[in-house]
Amino acid sequence: MIEFTPWPQDLAQRYREAGYWIDRPLTGILDARMAAEPQAAALVCGARRLSYADLDRMSRNLAARLAQAGLGHGDTAIVQLPNVAELFVAFFALLRIGVAPVNALFSHRRLELTAYAQQIAPRVVIASRQHELFRDDAFADELRAGGVEHVLLLGEDAPERGLGFWLRDGAELPAQAGPTPAGEVAFFQLSGGSTGTPKLIPRTHNDYDYSIRASVDICGVTARTRFLCALPAGHNFTMSSPGVLGVFHAGGTVVMAPNPEPLSCFDLIAAERITMVPLVPPAVALWQRAVEDDASRRDSLASLELMLVGGASFAEATARRVPELLGCRLQQVFGMAEGLVNYTRLDDPDEIVFTTQGRPISPDDEVRVLDEDGEPVPDGTPGALATRGPYTFRGYYRSPEHNAQAFDRDGFYHSGDVVVRENGYLRVVGRIKDQINRGGEKIAAEEIENLLVRHPDITHAALVAAPDAHLGEKSCAFLVLRDGLDRLGPPVLRRHLLELGVAEYKLPDRFRFLPELPLTAVGKIDKRRLRDSLAAENA
Repeated sequence: MIEFTPWPQDLAQRYREAGYWIDRPLTGILDARMAAEPQAAALVCGARRLSYADLDRMSRNLAARLAQAGLGHGDTAIVQLPNVAELFVAFFALLRIGVAPVNALFSHRRLELTAYAQQIAPRVVIASRQHELFRDDAFADELRAGGVEHVLLLGEDAPERGLGFWLRDGAELPAQAGPTPAGEVAFFQLSGGSTGTPKLIPRTHNDYDYSIRASVDICGVTARTRFLCALPAGHNFTMSSPGVLGVFHAGGTVVMAPNPEPLSCFDLIAAERITMVPLVPPAVALWQRAVEDDASRRDSLASLELMLVGGASFAEATARRVPELLGCRLQQVFGMAEGLVNYTRLDDPDEIVFTTQGRPISPDDEVRVLDEDGEPVPDGTPGALATRGPYTFRGYYRSPEHNAQAFDRDGFYHSGDVVVRENGYLRVVGRIKDQINRGGEKIAAEEIENLLVRHPDITHAALVAAPDAHLGEKSCAFLVLRDGLDRLGPPVLRRHLLELGVAEYKLPDRFRFLPELPLTAVGKIDKRRLRDSLAAENA
């Protein structure tokens, strides 16, 4: 059994009695589709079209060969594949025999993969020859020397190392093979921080399956849903909110796209009659700009019914333009790989949808909004988010120092988000570590960013701290402007903020203009790189 911090017995009993935990392994998602409609379309990946029967057969083939190689309960794996069908084949195959994978993002490189390998000691790594680390055998040989028994590569011809060979028919799954118990670890998610190596989050079958099922109900996913997977497929948002696994649960169809680049996605939406897509805010802005540049492109989006936007705070001005420019409904999502997921509801009024990041999935999601002394703040007042519930984890994997900081004595997870709660809905206004302390005055970066993008000539904004000998920190706003502009004068920008009622101490001290903002692997603005660029200026 892979170690993890379990829920207290009284909470576990409550969650079972409420029907949240149904003691079904995640492989039950695919088993249910096989029982209901095995020939229904599951995945479209380039020219390939896989039914649920195809997905089940391929995953069982891989599971059988891995089991025959001696893998099973207590073992771990690293999977690093691009947005291709094989990622989900591998995911179900490993779950089928009780091997817990980490789904590394395809943008991760040596630092991250080595760190994951050191933490979980995987027996198998499944990767792709497309990735720079695996274009030759040097890194694979390093992994083997470090104890990895099998490195299976998509795009490799040699049978013993080629993932394609391991997916072929012919092997029989041993009768004793099976998933881990539903109350134990199914796989590891990655923490969503933008700095440092992501920490590992053990997710059990029970907690993740409940999050998926509830998300399907809230988001209206059905068998007619055609879902575009353009964000990194292994990311928590794309996996489960409602994600690919939610679509599989409902019997819909997932269409894979390599990335969220607007024009290629627009073509896929038109060709495959896509009805639902999840995006992060920077990608939404790119899609909106593409339609602004050529209004005829909106015709390609005629089938699109719902856009889910999460992964980062979403500026109200950009949110309001989703139906106007893209012709679909908006649903905001505020979730975390650690657990808690919030959605605006499909029947919420526009003011809720455009101005909040939703309310929690579950009646048993307990949310506290706290001041610096750990005391609850009144509704409408910003505070630090703390939460526990039936799908919020209880501790990072083998990370006691982080757990001591992240959890309080009541088992509430302190996420580091600064939120405002009103009538049960949350609005994200910043990060505790994304505050700028300017001479003792605290500035929430996301508050100023959201106000900056209300200027008609600004498409993206990021506010970061710069060290200052007198004030401790000053602020610098990095801005991306609409096409044809390369800069705006600081007086114009400060006047814009003052007219919106901003206190003078919150006005950015400096402005920098970029053609685009750097992004992390999951599409969040990479503020570490922005801070590094400021440090280089001052060096």
